[in-house]
This record gives sequence, structure tokens and C-alpha cells, in this order.
Amino acid sequence: MPSNLKQGALLVALSLLIATGPARAEGPRITPSGLDVPRYVSLKYAEVNARNGPDEAHQLLWIYHAKGLPVQVVAETREWRRICDPEGGLAWVHKRTTDGRRTAMRAQPTALPLLAAPKPGAKVSAYLKARAVAGLDKCEKGWCKLRADGSAGWARESDIWGADPAVQCHAG
Repeated sequence: MPSNLKQGALLVALSLLIATGPARAEGPRITPSGLDVPRYVSLKYAEVNARNGPDEAHQLLWIYHAKGLPVQVVAETREWRRICDPEGGLAWVHKRTTDGRRTAMRAQPTALPLLAAPKPGAKVSAYLKARAVAGLDKCEKGWCKLRADGSAGWARESDIWGADPAVQCHAG
């Protein structure tokens, strides 16, 4: 192979490595925003258009009417985020309609006791209503600290939507 072709191939390989980063088995991918995917964000506005592609020209699928709704970013372009919602819907929304503040939702049809400490049997400090959204402060060792309406408490990560690090929706 001529040396200029070798140099060209090497430059292409290096530019691919720089653009994509080192190969990883499983886990987060680095994206145009520089943030990992998947990751959770919340909806910034009371009305957010959901589209079937990353552009205003793509078909409007539905409109979210839920400010603060936790959604999982599963892909992104420079300006658009492909999100998964708590009901399993996949759609593209403009990045300006999302907020980095974390929230979580009680997706089950029953209220969730929030505990005073992150351990089974701890005193109940409040209840998170069914389908209610709460601020998510942190998660550790399978427990998440939530806050809503002036109350705070701990819930198992598995009892809320918006904390599981695994991809929640898969394109069909």
C-alpha cells in the first residue's frame, strides 16, 4: 500500500476514534451534547410537540401536556432528542423543550409510601400519589430520594419511573 494511502487510512481511523470515542461493550454512549445516552431529563413546558423525526418538517405524533414529566433520552442530534416516555412512547422533541432537572413518576395505579430512610420498614414520611411526578434528588444502592409538595422521602428505584439506567424503550 503506498504510504500516502496508509496515512489517509490512519487519519480516517483516528478521526473515527476521536468522533466515536473508544469502543465500549455496553453502557452510555457519548453524543453531540457531550452527555451520556441513555439519560433522564424532564419536559420543560406544559405543551411539548412529539414528532416522528428530528425536524419540524416531520409528522407531529402527539403533544405532551405534562410539564416536569420524566423522559429518557435514548438518541440525539445536535438540536433534537429522541425520548422514551413512561408509557413506552418514542418520539423526537426539540432540545429546548427538555430540562436537565431530574424527576420521577409513580407509574403504577396505587400511591407509593415515601420512607424517612432508605431501608425497608422505615417510617412513612409521605405518599406519592398514583401517576404523580416528584423531584428526584439522588439514587443510591437501589433507593431514590424524592420530593414533592414540601415533603420528601425515599422509594425503591424499582417503584418509580425515571431512575432505571437501562434503556426503557426500544425501537420496533
